[in-house]
Formats: sequence, C-alpha cells, structure tokens
Amino acid sequence: MSPAQHVVAVGVFDGLHRGHRRIIDRGLERARAAGVGMSVVTFDPHPDAVLGKAQAEPPLTPAREKKELLTAWGVEQVIVLPFDRAMAALEPEAFVARHLVKDLGMVHLVTGQDFALGRGRKGNVRFLEELGARTGFTVEAVPLLVEHHGPVSSTRIRGALKGGDVGFAAELLGRAYALEGKVIHGHGIGKQLDYPTANLDLLEPRLLPADGVYAGWVHVPEARGGPGPGGALRGAISLGLRPTFDGADRALEVFVLDWDKDLRGKLLRVDFVDWIRGQEKFEGAPALIEAMARDVARVREVLAS
Repeated sequence: MSPAQHVVAVGVFDGLHRGHRRIIDRGLERARAAGVGMSVVTFDPHPDAVLGKAQAEPPLTPAREKKELLTAWGVEQVIVLPFDRAMAALEPEAFVARHLVKDLGMVHLVTGQDFALGRGRKGNVRFLEELGARTGFTVEAVPLLVEHHGPVSSTRIRGALKGGDVGFAAELLGRAYALEGKVIHGHGIGKQLDYPTANLDLLEPRLLPADGVYAGWVHVPEARGGPGPGGALRGAISLGLRPTFDGADRALEVFVLDWDKDLRGKLLRVDFVDWIRGQEKFEGAPALIEAMARDVARVREVLAS
C-alpha cells in the first residue's frame, strides 16, 4: 500500500532558527493548500561531524527538542535519520527514492536554497528539480533570511553564544536559548554565601554559552505565578569553573530569585536573556558575596525591562 502523500522539508535544522522557521511555515502552507500532510526529515548526528568537515561540537538543538519544537509548529511527523558514512555515500536519487518518495509519499519538497544531499552533495536544488520533473514531485527553494549584514544561520548563532551574546542569539533563533537539566547535589558553596544555587546536570549534550553570569528565566515545575513567560521565575545563571574556589569542572548553576523551596531532583529549564558579566576570581568569600549582590540587582533590572 502506498504511503499517504506529504509535503516534505529536509535539512539538518540545527538550532531551528527563524530562517528554518520560514522553510517549515512554507511547507505547512503548501501542505494545507494541497490537503496533504507535512513531514520533516532531519539527521543526527550532524553530517559535518561524521564527515570530518568541522570539529565535532554539541548541537544547538538536540534531536528530542527538535522533534518537540517541530511538532509544536504544526508538523505532522518528524523523521530523524541516523547519519553515517553509508548514508553519506548514497546517491541523491537513491536517498530520495528510499526515504522521501517510498516512505513518505513526497509530492512536494521544500528546503533552503543552499541545500544539497547525497554523495558529494550532488543533489542540489537544480538536480532535485530535474529529478522531481522525471519522478513526480515538485521542489521549492526558500531564500535565505538575511538580517544584520548576514544570513540567519546556525553558524552565526554559535558565534554569538560563544561570545556570550545570548540576546543576539535569541534574535536569530526567534526564542531564548535554553538549557534543561536536573538539579543535582552540589558543593553547598552558594548556600554558605546566602545565595543557594541549583546545580544543573544537562539532560543531553548541547552547546554552552561563554563562561560568565547571565540574567534569565527559570522554569520551575511547581511555580506558576512568576513574572516571566509561562510563570517563569527570575534567575542569576552562572556558567564556568568557579575560579574563586579553584573549581576544576565547568558547572551550570542558577540562583532562583524569590524562591525558597528545595529544588533538588527537579527538572529545570533556564532561558538565557542577557549577559551580566564575565567569570572572575575574587579575593575570598566577602568580595564574591558583594559581586553576587550586584549580579542579583542587575538581573532584576534586566528582567524588569
């Protein structure tokens, strides 16, 4: 039995930024007009990491979150294909026939203008248009979204995060960059300083912003009345090695403002809003306490605006 017909979007979609959203929205529009479903085919891990074209870095958007976001945007089904050298060696005709036409009943393909698939990236937009004309599907290439003197791209988002510019990263993403983790037992240093912090163990590897202190929103499961989006609470987020105490491991900690309940074992999400300061080594606890008080005051200012 033939599969139901679908409009299909194909790409790595790391970050699922505003440029990607244009592609997905265009696919949804075409699917509604044709009365068919909408599917997204993506890859994990990133092809560049498998092929050695780039240093392997954690993703901006892990596969689990990618599926959740795409589903929330209205995509009917999300297919995550394991990418390896065998898949990279597939001729584009074979990839399209097997994964898009046979499995999904593709009648229309929507992707970015610079997309290419298959062995040697031979399957570019022109090639796919010619293939579709022979085998029964149409192709639409969505132009790049260009803003701030360059394309909205995962590369620019990564650069912004590595520089601590989480505000610019959020502008390109169309949402705050977020990290999600479980609160684990820490060293208790924050509590001793009267700023008890929740130490987060990330659910899955993903790119971390530059070390420093940030203002952000903290989504706590039982908190519903916070001033932030979805009832989120204000947070002072610290990322780094805790140099004042000669830390050896990079830690993600958050001091949740106006919250005094135990967070151990809870699953928290932190949304990065703005940079407060870089990581510093202070001459003892009193100087650190003063700095933390300034940080908290600044977080209140940032998140009140």
